[in-house]
Amino acid sequence: MEDIRLDSEIQENIQIQGKVSTFFDTFAIGKLLYQCGVRKRHGFGPRFLIEAIFLLPFVGMNLYRGIVINEECAVGKDAVYEILKGTTYNWRRLLLHLGVKLHSFFNRLTDEERESVLIIDDSTYDRSRSKKVELLSRVKDHTTGRFVRGFRMLTICWSDGVSSLPLDFALLSSAKKSNRFCESEKQLDKRCCAYRRRVEATMKSTELLEPMLQRILSAGIQARYLLMDSWFGMPATIALLSKHISVICMVKKTSKVHYGFEGHPLCVKTIYERLRKRRGKAKILASAVVTIKDGQLVKLVFVRDRRKKDWLVLLSTDIALSESDIVRIYGKRWDIEVFFKMAKQHLKLVKEIQCRDFDALIAHTTIVFMRYMFVAYNCRRETDHRTFGELFFACCD
Repeated sequence: MEDIRLDSEIQENIQIQGKVSTFFDTFAIGKLLYQCGVRKRHGFGPRFLIEAIFLLPFVGMNLYRGIVINEECAVGKDAVYEILKGTTYNWRRLLLHLGVKLHSFFNRLTDEERESVLIIDDSTYDRSRSKKVELLSRVKDHTTGRFVRGFRMLTICWSDGVSSLPLDFALLSSAKKSNRFCESEKQLDKRCCAYRRRVEATMKSTELLEPMLQRILSAGIQARYLLMDSWFGMPATIALLSKHISVICMVKKTSKVHYGFEGHPLCVKTIYERLRKRRGKAKILASAVVTIKDGQLVKLVFVRDRRKKDWLVLLSTDIALSESDIVRIYGKRWDIEVFFKMAKQHLKLVKEIQCRDFDALIAHTTIVFMRYMFVAYNCRRETDHRTFGELFFACCD
């Protein structure tokens, strides 16, 4: 029985290796690596090394067991760390270009009436047990309300409501030097990607949102709405981002933020008190068109909070949308939460590698995001009957 189980595991590993190789071939990842400056002068090529790292969680191993002490693995740890620590490699371009290719595949399977969206959110990259990680800082974990050592991982995902693709991210330290435990000591050319990543790591997240959004839209990604949590739902941020795409977000119930309503600047609590509410157990309680920065019109929708006897506020810059459509579209924001859980729990975002170098963290995070793209692609191919036609035409080509 033990031999049968081992044979079964070997067959499964061979099968997943075949799927990964096919994925790399289909989307020409070797060529993308070259175009993004990921090159080597000697030893194994970049594609071989990236594919070896990429495969690890799918065969139940981490970097140490799968490469460092694995005598059957042809790749050595020095070669792996060399490619992860490269300062001139444009990992951001690699992730976005791969995302564009997968987006075109998913877009053909998406009905024109279905709204594709971009989702912005951040999540904690926890390194609580570390001390000497480059740019390690004290950050707040919003799920627990506690401060931990690590980074904030600001991420933008695309979703059509069925599949989602992580397209860009920034690992953020703290803008305050007093909150950082370890500074960057690498001597870097200011023109290289590694230097620019370190500069953005100490910037505020709101300063990075517009450049990230512009990169994605200019690359050809199609989306109707941008979804955000209340953490980013400030009037100035909304006005800035709505120049590029319609925004739907949740807003905070704070007395410090005001909206123009009936000729007066009022907070959302006061606006809610002045509105006539729907009777009974209606999910949508009320709505109002208000103004924000520069007189821009937006729609506020007040919805019942199912978790407690309270209400929540959604904001849409597209005032032509109905209240029910605003609530329905905002529900797609949950896709990024699924992605974060998948990346951390199953794709080994934090636990697979314990490197101190900031460039290695960026490279490894990019590879984890690519793993999620691989999972989303294969899941869609194997479950969506509309992909059978795509396979037919691919065979004809």
